[in-house]
Amino acid sequence: MSEARYVPRSGESWRDPFPMYAQLRDHDPVHRFENSEGEIWALSRFKDVFDAAVDAQTFSSAQGLTMAYGEMERLGIEAPIVMMDPPEHTSLRKLAVKRFTPRQVLAIEPMLREFCRDRVAKLAEAGKGDIVVELFKPLPSLVVGHFLGVPSEDQANFDRWTDAIVAANADGDLGTAEEAVLELFTYFSAMIERLRKEPKDDMMSALIHGEIDGEPVSMAKLLGMAFTMVTGGNDTTTGLLSGAAELLTRNPDQRDLLAREPGRTVNAVDEFLRLTSPVQGLARMTTRDVEIEGKTIPKDRKVMLIYASANRDPREFGEDAEACDVTRKIRRHLALSYGPHHCIGAAVARLQSRIALEELLARCPKFTVDYEAGTFAGGNYVRRYITLPFDANGDA
Repeated sequence: MSEARYVPRSGESWRDPFPMYAQLRDHDPVHRFENSEGEIWALSRFKDVFDAAVDAQTFSSAQGLTMAYGEMERLGIEAPIVMMDPPEHTSLRKLAVKRFTPRQVLAIEPMLREFCRDRVAKLAEAGKGDIVVELFKPLPSLVVGHFLGVPSEDQANFDRWTDAIVAANADGDLGTAEEAVLELFTYFSAMIERLRKEPKDDMMSALIHGEIDGEPVSMAKLLGMAFTMVTGGNDTTTGLLSGAAELLTRNPDQRDLLAREPGRTVNAVDEFLRLTSPVQGLARMTTRDVEIEGKTIPKDRKVMLIYASANRDPREFGEDAEACDVTRKIRRHLALSYGPHHCIGAAVARLQSRIALEELLARCPKFTVDYEAGTFAGGNYVRRYITLPFDANGDA
């Protein structure tokens, strides 16, 4: 038996991190390791990760979500919403979710369906292509732009900034996208000033004209929300959809079932979320000594919550936890986190993923992807393909 050890993944090493997770769950579920930052801990079992995710008082986000100590000081910006704890986090979140109601989310379905139908048609006609480049990457950028109020004539610039920032964020060095960050902030600063005078029915307007504790939302928090949506709403959906395409290729019986019975796609999306867990893990900081599974994690230590490992834990999902079953009844999973930091755009992520898969299977029911030839993005936290060769008639 090899020693259970957590080794951060990036790029090619994302191809198969799952045996490592199983070793940790079974042999060292509260795992201590050291890197250049110092002492880090990692939780891998579902119960432990879930309990930590919902306990923001003990496992704080205020010191950042990476394994780096002093992360906030390095960033040199006011904390975005994902790096806040309640009650400050709760107040800002309440303002933002006003624009993510089920009705407002469903209202974008026709736009998404038209976009997906057009992109899938082009792939089908070509017979082959790169499904990440053609569909899975541009789709979430369109959606994020819509919810941030980016008009169609500005979408090309928005896509360019998004591409640069998402790539740099994945590598943990936003300095490489300094120009894109500056252009994005300049763009949204001008937009915010316009929306102060002429509000629209979008999330930025809701934040601009909202209040936290009787005070207007600061410009830093407004820009932080825009930045969070760009960095959090793009690569995660790309990771989900590209991972789902791999799972359906590996499990053609499940692909054929969804092609025959598209009504099952809603449930299937949660199974794909569970198995792909695009955000494989994020860190928290302990605010006190905490005992888990007989071990004590000291105060002021970074703790990796390995969502992807938790989501394949047989203790929660049964002995077939590693298998893809689009009919599986899932009570809960951690792909979108849980508790105070449950993904604010969860309904949007599910909707766009469902529509993309429905349109893909309607037009290309026997599609396959060459996952062995696909390439992965850099970065220690999000697992996503950046290229994935596609064959419209792979098994036909």
